Amino acid sequence: MSERTIVITGASDGIGAAAARALAAAGDRIVIVGRSPQKTEAVAAEIGADHFIADFSRLAEVRTLATELLKRYQRIDVLANNAGGILGDREVTVDGHEKTFQVNHLAPFLLTTLMMDRLLASRASVINTSSAANRFGHIDLDDLENERKYSPNNAYGDAKLANILFTRELHRRYSSLGLVTAAFHPGIVATSFSTESTSIMRLVYQTALKRMLITPEKGADTLVWLATTAAGVDWQSGEFYEKRLVHSTNRQAADAGLATALWERSIDMVASDLLPQGS
Repeated sequence: MSERTIVITGASDGIGAAAARALAAAGDRIVIVGRSPQKTEAVAAEIGADHFIADFSRLAEVRTLATELLKRYQRIDVLANNAGGILGDREVTVDGHEKTFQVNHLAPFLLTTLMMDRLLASRASVINTSSAANRFGHIDLDDLENERKYSPNNAYGDAKLANILFTRELHRRYSSLGLVTAAFHPGIVATSFSTESTSIMRLVYQTALKRMLITPEKGADTLVWLATTAAGVDWQSGEFYEKRLVHSTNRQAADAGLATALWERSIDMVASDLLPQGS
C-alpha cells in the first residue's frame, strides 16, 4: 500500500498518540493535532509527523486548522476525529456553546464539513471516537446544550451519542460518493481523559483504580484497525464498533430522522464559521 495521509485530532496523548505511533510504524504519513503545543510537538518529533495546534473550545481555531490542512495536503485518506473528553461544571465557550457539546461534537463536525470536498476527492475514511457512554445519552433537539438538566456525565453521554448520529448521517449523505465512516468505543483507557472533569468518573481515571484500565495502545486498536482495513470487506460504513465488532447503541442512534435533524441543527450552530473568510 502506498503512503497515505492520516489526520488524527486529540493526538498529543492517550489513544490518539498511541494510534499515531502505530500508523506511523506501518508507513503512513501522520498528521497529529493537539491542544498542548509541548505535548503535541513531542509526539510529532518522536514519530516524525507533521503537527498542528488547535483548541476545539474555540471554533475559530478549528476553522484555521481546516484551512491549514487543505493548503498543506492535496489528499487526506483518513480523518480521525478523536479529540474530546468529559468536562466539569457547565461552561459556555467564546462561541456561545456548552463546552462539552462543542469540543466533542460541534468542533469535529465543523472540521469535517470544512474539509468535505477534499475528503470526497480522496475517497476518505472518517473515524469518530465515541464511547459506550452513548447509551446514557439523550438527544433533545430543544436542549442540545443541556441548559435545563446539566451534569458532566449527561453532557458527555449526549455528545458521544451525537458522534454516532453524525457518523450515520455522514454515511447516508456521502457513502454513494465514496466516503466511508465509522464510530467506535475505545474501552476504558488509562489516559488523562478526565483531567478537567468534576464527574465521579475522574475517581477511576485519577486514582489507584487507573491500574485496572486498559493501555492506550489497546484502546487505539479499533481506530488503527478501521484506518488500515477496507470498508465493505472488513467493516461496514456507518456502524458503531467496539473491539472490532459492531456493537449495540442507544436506541436514538438508529433514528435516521434524528440524525438528519441534528446535522441540520449543527449546521445552523456553526454557520458563521462555514462562511468564506471576509464575509
